[in-house]
Amino acid sequence: MKTVFSAETAAELTSRINRLTPETKQVWGKMSVAQMLAHCNVSYEMIYTDIHPKPNAMLRLVLQLLVKNKVVSEKPYTQSLRTAPQFIITSDKNFELEKQRLIDFVNQTQQLGALHFEGKESHSFGKLSSHEWNNMLYKHLDHHLKQFGV
Repeated sequence: MKTVFSAETAAELTSRINRLTPETKQVWGKMSVAQMLAHCNVSYEMIYTDIHPKPNAMLRLVLQLLVKNKVVSEKPYTQSLRTAPQFIITSDKNFELEKQRLIDFVNQTQQLGALHFEGKESHSFGKLSSHEWNNMLYKHLDHHLKQFGV
């Protein structure tokens, strides 16, 4: 799997994001392109902001036992996979704003590098290795960029 911590991968992801337009249609799913960008930003908001509440201890245990391995493995996501409630975007979003936010998050993650993420606490899964962080971030973004044909 490619690494979000390399400049080459960050540039490739940015290039793919920049190929999106407000009119880009999804290959599958229900989200608009602006909603998809906002949806992808949630992963980074959970890393870099405090706007999303952490799950309680019981829910976190369930997530660690039942969801974590699917999220941090290298196995690609399937189409139309169920998502956590905080990732569901139903309101209209500003395409340009969400696009720029996502590019900024991709670049910030690359610049901080793998060492910054080694053992970093995840909202839902506890401490993760930089390899697990990479798989989670790259796989999710790659999945949704493919959803919109880029």
